[in-house]
Amino acid sequence: MLVLKEANTKDALKEYAFVREIPENENGFTNSDFGVSYEAFLSESLPRMIAWSEGRSLPDGFVPETFLFLWEDDEIVGQFRIRHHLCPSLVEGGGHIGYFIKRDQRNKGFGKKGLMLTLQKAREIIPEDEIYLRCLKTNSASLRVMRSNGGYIHHEDEEHIYVRIPK
Repeated sequence: MLVLKEANTKDALKEYAFVREIPENENGFTNSDFGVSYEAFLSESLPRMIAWSEGRSLPDGFVPETFLFLWEDDEIVGQFRIRHHLCPSLVEGGGHIGYFIKRDQRNKGFGKKGLMLTLQKAREIIPEDEIYLRCLKTNSASLRVMRSNGGYIHHEDEEHIYVRIPK
């Protein structure tokens, strides 16, 4: 069964194993915790994820961000992040939601289903009338995931396609 869970200490070992394998930047999804030790994950990364979701200890210019893990039974297959509201850098940047599906779990519908679950949660958090997302023009799979969840292309630039999903 597919479920979303917020980052938490109970699942730290599996969260760590997943997060440390996400590349530093793949298709625009960034991971500052790539390759960290388990000790650093427990003492720095996980507490930061939890604090940011609560709006605490945010760097200047950041907004609260909830870190969610997509579980298929007892395995993490993806990570989704909800930024709680827009700031100027997010309007033409990453928007409200970013996500990553584990490479060996791609093309199995986890992106589509995970985004659907994330949107349900996002609609409770986000005050704006539309949910902003973006993807690289080279990432047609991500665009299909967004469009299959009600997204429409709002605009494009040289590198990105900007998608909006009505609340």
